Amino acid sequence: MNAMDKQQEFVLRTVEERDVRFIRLWFADVLGTLKSVAISPTELEAAFEEGIGFDGSAIEGMTRVFEDDMIVRPDPTTFQILPWRGGPQGTARMFCDIYTPDGSPSLADPRHVIRKTLAQAKEKGFAFYVHPEIEFYLFKKQEDWSQPPTPIDDGGYFDHVPRSPGMDFRRATVNMLEQMGIPVEYSHHEAGPGQNEIDLRFADALTISDNIMTFRTVVKEISLERGIHASFMPKPLTHAPGSGMHSHLSLFEGDTNAFYEAGQEFNMSLTARQFAAGILHHAAEISAVTDQYVNSYKRLWGGNEAPSYICWGHNNRSALLRIPQYKPGKGNSSRIEYRALDSVCNPYLAYSLLLAAGLDGIDKKMQLGEPTSDDVWELTDEERQAMGIQPLPGSLGDAVKIMEKSDFVADVLGEHVFDYFIRNKRQEWHEYREQVTPFELRKYLQKL
Repeated sequence: MNAMDKQQEFVLRTVEERDVRFIRLWFADVLGTLKSVAISPTELEAAFEEGIGFDGSAIEGMTRVFEDDMIVRPDPTTFQILPWRGGPQGTARMFCDIYTPDGSPSLADPRHVIRKTLAQAKEKGFAFYVHPEIEFYLFKKQEDWSQPPTPIDDGGYFDHVPRSPGMDFRRATVNMLEQMGIPVEYSHHEAGPGQNEIDLRFADALTISDNIMTFRTVVKEISLERGIHASFMPKPLTHAPGSGMHSHLSLFEGDTNAFYEAGQEFNMSLTARQFAAGILHHAAEISAVTDQYVNSYKRLWGGNEAPSYICWGHNNRSALLRIPQYKPGKGNSSRIEYRALDSVCNPYLAYSLLLAAGLDGIDKKMQLGEPTSDDVWELTDEERQAMGIQPLPGSLGDAVKIMEKSDFVADVLGEHVFDYFIRNKRQEWHEYREQVTPFELRKYLQKL
């Protein structure tokens, strides 16, 4: 019996012993929205062997109407009991891989995209690990969501707010995540009123992408239980920081961190420098995926430590890519922090592109330019130009125009995902440009 068969046997036995009555099969569409179908325990063995059929044409970007039959097959290594669905008849979940009827992996499956990219890294001798810092806001419930939301508190960065709903919320979230086998490193109040951050412990990029999808669901479930509204919207408040997902990236060769080399500047190995150069080289091309909504660019260009320019630095929080302070004796903790990611990006696609960009830098032996220690936001356009610092796209429209010309992104995502993503984001930008906003009415209606 191979390892996967043993894992399936474990799931089948656990379902019986724990009296699990519903098994939810989870997967993500191209935009990163979680999808779910529930099966009974009697269908579980067949789901492992044959999968469960569904109409792929009804899922965003999955397939075309005349190719509608698709199959989801659960990954038994992702089996977990859902703590919020307790009681005598429990519910569990597993993430799924998507296949076509002939048994081929679906080219539209985000998990397939990241599996393919991780396999390419493995061929080069690398394993790719990620540690995300996930930010979100907590707001009071309200009837009219077209009006500005009200945060649940007025706290700031690292504030200890006794009896705060946010503090209780973070504690409940951490407890529930750890019940599901998802370890958490830190949790704290962030800089904005009602803003929170929870950092997941590092794991391989596929596992961490699954964990991020679970994290968002846990946060939403707890907010519903407590009568508050949790939002991962990149920039919900005009004069407060946006919510991002700063991600720490590292490559390992076996048990050795490939990014560490003692005695080099910032203890960065040549591999780390080439990997970083690759990410910076492709940063503008991948922005439509790492920051996929119109609102994302309100965060990137709204200040408050959001990265707006393509540069790197050591402990420089105005840089797009940051090299954290090295801790003596901890070479295996060496990493690169990428600061542009939204909390609502599709993690499977975003981490695939970041990994592929870094590997491209290694393959092509790209040179990493000089770091900047300046506050990049405080420099003039002329100073940034003299330093060779280019801006990130200023809007979703700009990002889509850059991405649609990128053979690199098309190759990583595959033609199907690439084409659908471009069409979807182009339509979103078109709809946004048609809107007459409250800002325009306030500024122009009476005086013009």
